[in-house]
Amino acid sequence: MKVSTNVSKLQLFYLSALSMLGFIATDMYLPAFKMMEVDFATGPEQIALSLTVFLVGMASGQLLWGLASDKFGHRNTLALGLALFTISSLGLAFSDQVWQLLSLRFIQAIGVCAPAVIWQAMVIKRYSSSSQQIFATIMPLVALSPALAPQLGVLLADSFGWHSIFYALTIMGVVLVFVTMNQQQDVVEEKQTSVASDIRALLSSKTYLGNVMMFATASAAFFAYLTGMPEIMAQLGYDAKDIGLSFIPQTIAFMAGGWLGKVMVAKYGDEKVLRQLVGLFSVASLLIFIASQWQLTSIWPILAPFCLIAVANGAMYPIVVNRALASAKQSPATAAGLQNSLQISVSSLSSALVAALASQALHATGIAIVICMLGMWVGYVVSNRELSSHFTTPDNARVISEE
Repeated sequence: MKVSTNVSKLQLFYLSALSMLGFIATDMYLPAFKMMEVDFATGPEQIALSLTVFLVGMASGQLLWGLASDKFGHRNTLALGLALFTISSLGLAFSDQVWQLLSLRFIQAIGVCAPAVIWQAMVIKRYSSSSQQIFATIMPLVALSPALAPQLGVLLADSFGWHSIFYALTIMGVVLVFVTMNQQQDVVEEKQTSVASDIRALLSSKTYLGNVMMFATASAAFFAYLTGMPEIMAQLGYDAKDIGLSFIPQTIAFMAGGWLGKVMVAKYGDEKVLRQLVGLFSVASLLIFIASQWQLTSIWPILAPFCLIAVANGAMYPIVVNRALASAKQSPATAAGLQNSLQISVSSLSSALVAALASQALHATGIAIVICMLGMWVGYVVSNRELSSHFTTPDNARVISEE
């Protein structure tokens, strides 16, 4: 898996582990919900609330770690976040009260935000000449996390009980803290700007904001689908096993898109490829919307075009993330934190829209995905400065003379 001459396979594996940790921590304990209900002597709502609390922590912690990383350096900030994640994971293994579960899951989420943000900033800072290739290599691997983490959780829970899931996360955290502390200490340059001015600069940058909007809306379409699909399939008569298997094709499609995007960008450049990907996303979104207006007897009219969205997203994520962060090299971790916070916030809104209309999940999913498509076009137009060059301000004097 050779990416470039200036990043080793071990370093690539380390960056991949950092990028996947948040998804593993999110999904690994999902199969143990029923076991935890029994042990905590509570209902499914309280256990499910631990996932909601985790997502809230993820949304709120991203920007904080980004700001801290730009001020105090990547290595020490990352080690602190990983240590917080490790300690809270160990605490979760010993928790026996619902309030302990909810509190520690929130703290765990805050801690895991550090690797989720800082690995992206590390790529931009250390490997700027090959950042596009590194993102394109790592992000398809991240897609495996939601598929593999629950399977590992089932194996651990069935063999050793649900506590073993959090012991496993603790061990992962310890290993990553050790490896992180053996990383070279990065030189922290004295910042000439304030936090407020950094954020204002990011929010006023068309390149940054437009690419972040594309990243957020592409992710939001995924969340809308993931929220609506189980209910859609249940209403069509599919069983739990079929629902689980239905998530495999889009995982494969996402990985295929990542590989295809990497090859195409190397050949044609990211600007041309991105334009084609936005088009593919749009066509697939419209196909889903059209299918959602009919009375379906099979899931394939939705699943097939969504696999095209997965291909587009797999290829698009590395491009838009790299373009967004490369435009903010003076504060890459702050930019990554703000980007991820906006992504999770927009995705949560998309998921909430579909969840609120769960009884009409098919129609709601189609509408949510089309809204995401429109948002993506707004982001594309905002970020692509060349589009604006095709439009000129009318010359009023000339208009009057012609009249």
